[in-house]
This record gives sequence, structure tokens and C-alpha cells, in this order.
Amino acid sequence: MSHFLDRLKYFKKVHDTFSDGHGITTDDDRQWEDAYRGRWRYDKMVRSTHGVNCTGGCSWKIFVKNGLVAYEMQQTDYPQTREDLPNHEPRGCQRGASFSWYLYSPHRIKYPLMRGRLMDLYRAERATGKDPVEAWESIQSDPEKRIRYTAVRGLGGFVRSDWEEVTEVIAAANIYTIKKYGPDRIYGFSPIPAMSMISYAAGSRYLSLIGAACGSFYDWYCDLPAASPQVWGEQTDVPESADWYNSKYLIICGSNLPMTRTPDAHFAIESRYNGTKVVSMAPDYAEYVKFADLWMPIRQGTDSAAFMTMAHVALKEFHIQKQDPYFTEYARTYTDMPMQVTLRKDGDRYIPDRFLRASDFDKNLGETNNPEWKTIIYDAKSKAFVCPNGSVGFRWGEEGKWNLLPRNSVDQSEIEAELTCIDNRDDVVPVAFPHFAPDEGDILLRNIPVRKLTIDGKEVMVTSVFDMMISQYGIDRGLGDNLATSYDDASVPYTPAWGEKVTGVKAADLERTGREFADNASKTKGKSMVIMGAAINHWYHNDLGYRSIMNMLHICGCVGQSGGGWAHYVGQEKLRPQAGWAPVAFALDWHRPPRHMNSTTYW
Repeated sequence: MSHFLDRLKYFKKVHDTFSDGHGITTDDDRQWEDAYRGRWRYDKMVRSTHGVNCTGGCSWKIFVKNGLVAYEMQQTDYPQTREDLPNHEPRGCQRGASFSWYLYSPHRIKYPLMRGRLMDLYRAERATGKDPVEAWESIQSDPEKRIRYTAVRGLGGFVRSDWEEVTEVIAAANIYTIKKYGPDRIYGFSPIPAMSMISYAAGSRYLSLIGAACGSFYDWYCDLPAASPQVWGEQTDVPESADWYNSKYLIICGSNLPMTRTPDAHFAIESRYNGTKVVSMAPDYAEYVKFADLWMPIRQGTDSAAFMTMAHVALKEFHIQKQDPYFTEYARTYTDMPMQVTLRKDGDRYIPDRFLRASDFDKNLGETNNPEWKTIIYDAKSKAFVCPNGSVGFRWGEEGKWNLLPRNSVDQSEIEAELTCIDNRDDVVPVAFPHFAPDEGDILLRNIPVRKLTIDGKEVMVTSVFDMMISQYGIDRGLGDNLATSYDDASVPYTPAWGEKVTGVKAADLERTGREFADNASKTKGKSMVIMGAAINHWYHNDLGYRSIMNMLHICGCVGQSGGGWAHYVGQEKLRPQAGWAPVAFALDWHRPPRHMNSTTYW
């Protein structure tokens, strides 16, 4: 009866009133609030980050209670970098804020798992007294046993094992493979260095010690832009994200900044307040489209066609119809556009062969060190072929000429690298370029101005990279090859009309963007930038796709300029202590010293 009366008290919580009945006093039990207060209590706070292949490197406050992560919050003590740049903070994303859920998720694998059928087979073989390698061999050599577990791959069926058993099975399988097929038939991949240099080194060292093929993490998910080392000889030197703010014209394609670069996306968004125009290229209405001034809904996999089209406009209007002084000087100094290339006869046409080199000339043009590795330009001042500073032949064996100063490497006199010989040509010849459009033929035939040289007693045609590039982009210079004289000619590759046919983007948008990108670069000395990422790098021939972007940036003098150039944001991790780390990671401390070769000893 008393329990029943206690329950009835719920309806009589008001004990008194005050303020003329506007306020009341109650005897509510508020212990339920302790659960909420307890949720946010913690024992200590530590600083950490989330090193799961995220290059954001955000600093987080980790609140720890009873040895477990209770919750996380962004650190807000980043130093200001420059007064004219926005702050880096707050840095973090939704994935980081919920990371502790992954730590304690019931779906997280905490123990090694093995396919149940394979476990039964292996344990049965071991129970007969076989050693691990013999047990594995007996399974692999019996087609009936092997098919029993391989036939159900992809269907689950994993059961819990322990570390001792799984490492034994892996080691036995490796030894069996080495004995039967050789160590180079083992291919391995370990966690990327950006996630953990030690974890990666553990796997790569093991593979190196047993003679296996050590795969790159880039081979696995293809986020390293192969075009970068192909063009510049380095991995992925890109600007820090804050430099997006310094750009005055941004094209974003294949890099969904709010999603994949969450802590840095604000630099691109805030750049609009700095007067920057933003163009987004995306087949879908992605997150980064919403802050663009122009959205190009491009067909998947056709980004290279779009950039070739925009570069067609930039070349025609800023290098041919008029010569922009900044672009011309940039091309002469920092690109291979003035480098001379030999042409090889192929039937009734020519094809590009190789760079002209100092070793092709009498007495190597005075170059005694690595003349076969020194490229040649035509000097408009001396009206002669000369060897300029800076090519790879100067990298080793001599001092003082590993630079890009516009000088003749022999006497250090000032030179003016000629970009085109069209006004001083010896001849015009048809040159064939490969073309990957079945409906347009596999060859583009273009007329190119050339000079004639005698090399090893034979007459050789040479031309510049610039002259070949102008021709391949389909820009008519009156050389009789019937190229497009109008942007509306859809039959000639790389015109805006052709670009619309391939990409689905309006020809007017491609034309305007190419013109604006170049015009902005001209006025700002290269502050036009392209931000790109894995969405376009995960296509076949991704190196050619990226090169189409790089070409446009070289044409407009953007690479190496603050606020300009290319900004690839997947696979840009750098290993700063690489010199000391590499011997451990690749077992270089165990390599045998090379033996001298003679008539009886071979390596």
C-alpha cells in the first residue's frame, strides 16, 4: 500500500509557488542527469592524430577515461602562418570525430582469422606428424584438398585462430613457394609508410630478406600520379593546401575537397573572397561543385580531352596569335619546348625520334663531359645550335652548370632559346603523331617546320618540342595541312567543338575557361591552379590524362609559382628520414657487396 502511495506522489510534485504563481518548487529526482554528466567526464586529455593514411595530420584532443577514449575534440592552438592567409584551424572531420567508434567497434577484427576448411585441412595434416612445410605441401599437391577451400573464397567462413598458427601457415606457404617456384614468385604489400613507417618496414624487410618482390602501396590502389616522376623526376611535389588561397583561378577535377580534404577545403572556399574564380569539373553534382562559379558536368574519363581543348585555346591565343612575354620567357627557361628533336623517316612521312644531343656535333660542341646526355637548343642571338646549362649531363662530373641560367654552357654567353623555326625554316615535312580515337584514325598527320643538319654523314631533320606541340594540338599556322581555322570545327581534334563532342561539356565553356585560365596566368604571373585527385588518376592511361593538365600549366607558366601549378592530393606522402629508414625497410644492411666481374666470375 505504501509503494502505491509513493507512486501517486508523482502527480503532486509541486510543493510551493512563488512570484505570484509564476514559479514553482518541486522535489524532482534529478539523478538521471548524472548519466549525461558522466558521459563527458574524463581522467586526462592527450594530443594525438589519426594516422590511417590521412594526410590531413589534424591535431586532436583525446579525452581518456579508465584507459579508454571517451571522446575527441579538435585542437585549436595552431600557430598562424602568415597574416595574409586564413588560419589552418579548425582542422578535423567527421571521420576523425567518430574515430573512437572504430577503435571499439564490434566489427573491428581483433584476432587472426582463417578459412575454416583450410584450418581443418592444415590441422589434420599436422596431426599426422608432418612439419609445417610438409603439411602445406600435402594440401597444395592434392587437387581435391586444395579445391575444398579455394572453391569457397569470397563466401566468408572465417574462424578465429591465433598468431602462432597463422604465422606458421604463412611461413610454411612461403617456403613451399620458394622451393617449388623461386622467391621472386612471392609478391607482398605492407601498410603504407604514411600510416606507419615501422609497419611498412617490417613487411618490406621480410620480403627483401627472402628475395620476394616487394610491391609498392601505389601499385595496390594507384594513387601515385605516374606522370609526376615521368615529367619532373620526383614523387609528387605539390603546394601546401594553404596555397590554394593564393590562386586567382582554380580548376578542380577528380578531387572532392569537402569529402577527401575536409580540414583543408576551406582554403579553396575562402579563396573566392580573395577574388578567385573556381571551376569544377565533375560528372555528378559533387560536394565541391556547390562552391564553383562554373560547373562542367564532364563525362567520366574524358578530362584529358577537356584540358587538351583548353590548352588549344591558350596556345592559339597566347602563343600564336600573340606572344605573351611572360609565357614565352617561361617556356624558354623552365620547359623543354625549345629543345631540338630529330625526326626519323618512315615511308613518305616522318616520326619524332629523339632529342638532339651535343654528341651529334663535331667535337661535341666543346662538351667533354657526358655529351650524349646534353640536349641542344637553337640560339636566336648567335644563329647557331648551342648546348644550354641545366640538362641532365651537367648533373654529374662538373660544377657550376647544373642550373637554368640562359647561357651557353661553353662560354657562358647570354642566349635566347628559339621556340619555333617557322620563320627561318629549311623545309616543311609531314610528321605522324599517334592518336587514340578509333573513329578518327590512329594517326594524326601534321606539317611541321624543320631545319636540316648533317649527323654522321646523313641529312637529318630537326624541330623543336614547341613546333611539334603546336601541330599536335591542331593549331593552323598556314603550313598546308588543312587544320582547323575555327573553334567550331569538330572534325579536328582538340578544338572546342571537338571537345564538346568528346566530353559533353559545352564548347563555349571549354573555350572561355581555356582563355580565362591563360589570361589570369598572364596577368598574375602564373597564379592559375588545377587541383586534381584519384577520381581521374584511377583511369587507364592516367599518366597521359595528367600530362594534358601539366601541358596546360607549362603553356601558361604556372608550375613552381605560388598560387599556381598542379595540386594532386592523393599519394603525396613524403618520408623525411628516408636515408636512415631505407636500409632497414629494404634489408640493405644484408645485401652482399658486389663482386668484380672477370673472365671466370659472373654476378
